[in-house]
Amino acid sequence: MLIGVLIGESLRVGSELNSVPLQVTSVRRIEVASATDRQPRQWTLLDLPAPEGDAGRLAGALADCLAPSGGWYVNYHTGAEAFVVFADRAFRYPRGNGAARVTGKEYARSVGVPEPQRDWED
Repeated sequence: MLIGVLIGESLRVGSELNSVPLQVTSVRRIEVASATDRQPRQWTLLDLPAPEGDAGRLAGALADCLAPSGGWYVNYHTGAEAFVVFADRAFRYPRGNGAARVTGKEYARSVGVPEPQRDWED
């Protein structure tokens, strides 16, 4: 089973995430102190567990749906792999691989993800 959280506001306007069957198990709203000027201060978080076999396909679908501006990404993991997905780019690496995680965080910085938001765990 993969476990991840999608921020509703991170989706590109006009996009539709429908190529991978997903089940929302929780929806919550939070206030975000580290929001950038291009991000709203309130976010809608959707918990999205899915079958582990859909992890790669989900990364591609999310890369097509995430807004290219605003410093958005989605991270999730399976038992063995971590995924960090940005608009048009996805990182997939074995959980616990520090070098791969650093590469993802460097990319996150390059697309405007503020330091407090680069806090994903494998």
